[in-house]
Amino acid sequence: MRRILAILIPGLLLLTACGGPAAAPEPTSQSAGETAKLDTLKLTENGDKKAPGVEFTKPLDVAEPTVKVVKEGDGESVKANQIAEVSILALSGKDGSKLDDTFEGEPLPIELNEEFKTSNPAIFNAFVGAKIGSYLAIGIPGQAAAQGGEAQPTQLLVVKMLSSKDAPPVLDKPEGDTVTPPAGLPTVKENDKGIPEINVDGVAAPKELISQDLIKGKGQEVKATDTLTVNYVGVTLVGATKFDSSYDRGEKASFRLDGVIKGWSQGLAGKTVGSRVLLVIPKDLAYGDKPQGEAKGDLVFVVDILGVK
Repeated sequence: MRRILAILIPGLLLLTACGGPAAAPEPTSQSAGETAKLDTLKLTENGDKKAPGVEFTKPLDVAEPTVKVVKEGDGESVKANQIAEVSILALSGKDGSKLDDTFEGEPLPIELNEEFKTSNPAIFNAFVGAKIGSYLAIGIPGQAAAQGGEAQPTQLLVVKMLSSKDAPPVLDKPEGDTVTPPAGLPTVKENDKGIPEINVDGVAAPKELISQDLIKGKGQEVKATDTLTVNYVGVTLVGATKFDSSYDRGEKASFRLDGVIKGWSQGLAGKTVGSRVLLVIPKDLAYGDKPQGEAKGDLVFVVDILGVK
């Protein structure tokens, strides 16, 4: 899975680099690029859980990102703002050798939202309108050799559209069952605007990470690699200085859980959408000896988990 993402993501960035603003999607899937170079591609289907046999004229060399519907399925059409679940086979365009294969694993979910449309218009326009069961081919141009390295040939991705589903909604506020936390933790109350305020009076320095539900949501469980949409407020344990708040900015924040401080990534994984979580984070799981502005030492956050993807 990790390897296929390493192949796919740079390819998507290449698609971004060559495209202008995304056109409004047509009812059917749209091909793009040097599609004639994929005319010789033939597939032998082996079911949903096994990659198809793939034949094509070698070497395949495309100078621009190329997307083509190779075989149209007979299911429902994928719609904008849905989550498309796909399997991907990655091959070398030079000799057809396999680079990676996700067909035997779990489907890869791709949310076809406005962010994806803006950053990857060619992929978006190929996925939106594609019928479930369709196979798409994506040719990703090779890269010149870096100093001391080897040139990378064109890569061929064969994508099967397995299913689609509506993306879960993003909540406006936490929803779930209220939880009474144990004594000795920071206390949290909402002000007249519904914004949580944190009181740290008399709270001892944490010896380890504390992740305490204040509201236990009933939505999807958060995985370590998910992208979350949240509201949050953060204060220092010493001095109770508020150093950051999405509430004060008036907009929710979105981030990958594996791209933030360890106190967040460890403390929020396994929680559920709709939850309000109190995090008391030792400084070694926050910013350590390299404070970020006023965020220094042990930190306390209240995080409302409003959406996940």
